[in-house]
Amino acid sequence: MIEFFAKTDIGKVRKENQDAWWAYSDEEHGEFAIVVCDGMGGANAGSIASTLAAESFLMHIQECLQASERVAPDKILRDAVAYANARVFDRAFQDDECQGMGTTLVAVLILGTTVTVVNVGDSRAYLLKPGGELECITNDHSYVAEMVRKGRLTKEQARTHPKRNIITRALGAELYVESDVFPVKLEQGDTLLLCSDGLTNEVSEDELAQFMSGLEAENCCSSLIELALDRGAPDNVTAAVIRVN
Repeated sequence: MIEFFAKTDIGKVRKENQDAWWAYSDEEHGEFAIVVCDGMGGANAGSIASTLAAESFLMHIQECLQASERVAPDKILRDAVAYANARVFDRAFQDDECQGMGTTLVAVLILGTTVTVVNVGDSRAYLLKPGGELECITNDHSYVAEMVRKGRLTKEQARTHPKRNIITRALGAELYVESDVFPVKLEQGDTLLLCSDGLTNEVSEDELAQFMSGLEAENCCSSLIELALDRGAPDNVTAAVIRVN
């Protein structure tokens, strides 16, 4: 059985919440999907981008799952990202107030025992095993993450680097976007966390593991966001916790 809870908060500084999350669940058929998006853009364009992307992504997922011929989960996710990207790109093209808007995306699709994660940008997915071992499933598409992968920055330096908010991939920025897909082996007792960088910029991975251990999904999610808020939360904060019981 899957237990999940998601929550978003405007944070302590921003005037608008440009994060969004949407979920789909069909317990009868063992289907579950949840997506977290972190929008960017002037005025209210960031919230338009994230909401439109999350809604479009899940809409495409559901259409694929209801089709008579089902394709592989990784293709479902890549196609859903492409569809969401096209919707955001088109909206930005047609609406002057939305020009330049975009959004990150991280999502998980669970079909029975098959679990697949997809991401674009710097919103992340983590997997916690019952023994306390935490793994970051996704790779950030950001300037500092690329510098870390090249050995030019340490993870600690990246956390405070002045260019840490520059992302190298986003939905809506271009007509086509590349997504990364990861198969995940999810077992009883495992916990998944999907989150925007408003959480990971304020809470360390050791702290993520600590709060993800033992707490119910709702309490875990709320506690993580409260910790970010206690530290000033200069950005919007979103977390989604999925546990296999």
